[in-house]
Amino acid sequence: MSFQVEDNPAKRRFEILVDDALAGFAAYTPGDGVLVFTHTEVDDRFQGQGVGAALVRGALDEVRARGGRIVPNCPFVAAFVKRHPEYADLVADPA
Repeated sequence: MSFQVEDNPAKRRFEILVDDALAGFAAYTPGDGVLVFTHTEVDDRFQGQGVGAALVRGALDEVRARGGRIVPNCPFVAAFVKRHPEYADLVADPA
């Protein structure tokens, strides 16, 4: 099983493809250098296979590569960051 995470700015979400099939997405609202993650969804066919974690990891790696920050309003993204403190530096300070 191969994972590919891509940003789809037109839909304001990162998408994960599993063997070329859309398996899930992490929606965001863009701000000034900040992406506010609002919702993450993985298709039922791909539940329990690490797809959600791969999606969030890929999205956060892309945000880091761009020099951006995040606001993890989505509970799944927030839980991922809590479990993976190496991404804590991406969380923007509260206003």
